Amino acid sequence: MKNNVLIVGAGLVGSMLACYLSKRGYKVSVYERRPDMRTAGYIGGRSINLALSHRGWKALKEIGLNAPVNEIAIPMKGRMIHDLNGTTNLIPYGKEDQAIYSVSRGELNKLMVVEAEKFKDVSFYFDKRCAAIDFEKNIAAFEDVNTKQLSEAGADIIFGADGAFSEVRYKMQITPNFNILQQHEAYGYKELNIPPAGNGAHRIEKNALHIWPRKSFMMIALPNLDGSFTVTLFAPFKGQNSFDNIRSAEDVSSYFNKNFPDAVPLMSSLNEDFFANPTSSLVTIKCFPWKYKNACLIGDAAHAVVPFYGQGMNCGFEDVKELNDILNTGQEWDTALTTFQNQRKQNADAIADLALYNFIEMRDLSGREDFQLRLKIEKKIAEKFPDKFMTHYSMVTFSDLSYSEAKRRGEHQNELLDKIMAMNSIQSKWESDEVMKLASDWITANSN
Repeated sequence: MKNNVLIVGAGLVGSMLACYLSKRGYKVSVYERRPDMRTAGYIGGRSINLALSHRGWKALKEIGLNAPVNEIAIPMKGRMIHDLNGTTNLIPYGKEDQAIYSVSRGELNKLMVVEAEKFKDVSFYFDKRCAAIDFEKNIAAFEDVNTKQLSEAGADIIFGADGAFSEVRYKMQITPNFNILQQHEAYGYKELNIPPAGNGAHRIEKNALHIWPRKSFMMIALPNLDGSFTVTLFAPFKGQNSFDNIRSAEDVSSYFNKNFPDAVPLMSSLNEDFFANPTSSLVTIKCFPWKYKNACLIGDAAHAVVPFYGQGMNCGFEDVKELNDILNTGQEWDTALTTFQNQRKQNADAIADLALYNFIEMRDLSGREDFQLRLKIEKKIAEKFPDKFMTHYSMVTFSDLSYSEAKRRGEHQNELLDKIMAMNSIQSKWESDEVMKLASDWITANSN
């Protein structure tokens, strides 16, 4: 008899997990609080487009989903920095052939559910809110959000893949020795929009992630297939340049014309979008253990991160692939889930820390000439010593290094970059033999 697996959450990680486990021969039931996005449509208004990169692509490829996802993905080869005066500067993410990919969260989620249902023994149940879990009996109770009727479902294994505000995690919090850190930022975000040109073309550079860095706040824009851009304003809830100060159409006009003057002519529905879409919060969640009895958290339910490294989805997809790799070793479920949480926890914590730092980099440092020079130097060293040195961004985004190792190496490499940036006249000699000699000596001394 096949093992039965119950997944709470039909988002990106839940639907990918269903694909992987069905491929292994398990019968999978997926319960989702929201309506079926394929028929009801995806509820927008609080979205940040996803940035799909190496780790995510690798997990998709293993179950044959890289080709269909590629059809809805747009490569972004670098950050396009928009200065206050309207000047733009493209900073490549990596080598010439490297890019991250903009993907609509709604379109990707619909595609993932469609593809998951093509696998044998995968069933989805929508409009079902997780109301209770009996961890001793492996039974979950669900409330129909429309009829309010309760039903129960049993399984051999239960996964909580229901996001940052996971019901499964909430119910697991009362189990023995459960620890949780939930950190809300003083910043929120709001979804806005740049519509396509009349001929359906993109009105600004299509193959870039656009950033308007303004030190304590910023705006970003990611391209969509229809020629539009999903725009997101990140700003403090209160204080200077905050959401609290924008209360009328006049406030919107004044705020955006002052801070993002080159973007305003592109945003024809700015006022409508600003007041129609909610101001949403940013949260980091670290918890442990992820496993209790025969239930386990995965994805954002286990480790929600802020979106500033573009790794939330990629990390969740890597969770699924890593769990599958553990199962491939022949471990039984109880041992496999324990191994999974123990080896994955440190990497989840690392990317959470990296994402928080990258917010500072994006909103403040990316617009500064000294920081842009620092990135050029780091990239030059990586080109000069490709077998011994990688940029920090490449370690996280374009490699198989664990997040914890990427974090450790990046912090260590900052010692070298700090020394180089402190050199006299570095602006004029950053490509010189003197600088490369210093880099070579440091790499040799730290090669172990």
